[in-house]
Amino acid sequence: MEYEFILRIFVAALLGGLIGLEREYRAKEAGFRTHFLVALGSALFMIVSAYGFADVPMRGDGAMRWDVSRIAAQVVSGIGFIGAGTIIFRKTENVVVGLTTAAGVWVTAAIGLACGGGMYVLSIASTILVLAGLEAFNFILHKFDKHRHS
Repeated sequence: MEYEFILRIFVAALLGGLIGLEREYRAKEAGFRTHFLVALGSALFMIVSAYGFADVPMRGDGAMRWDVSRIAAQVVSGIGFIGAGTIIFRKTENVVVGLTTAAGVWVTAAIGLACGGGMYVLSIASTILVLAGLEAFNFILHKFDKHRHS
């Protein structure tokens, strides 16, 4: 079972790293290391939540089970604080920057949780969609910039 857990955190770190590489390439606030760590940490929290308390004795007839979603829910809350740190309002330009980066960190945590839960296909499909969305967004922005400067 330990090797399966190692595979889960490895896949999570790899997928988070892929998203982070795209962000790093675009010189955004959170890059490779941030996304790598968020995905890896989320996967680890999910594994600990689901399997880390199996030896803890339960009261009653043993029919009760720990709620494995509790730690995952706290990961989502904690990531909100990290994401909020990437969002900045530039008063001089009257623009908000960092929202896409914050959303990227948020979805990277979700991908990490899915990997931690052993949902590899869902995690890989989500990573592909994230990367496609980021690239499509970048392509569309460049098209608008070309039309605006013409």
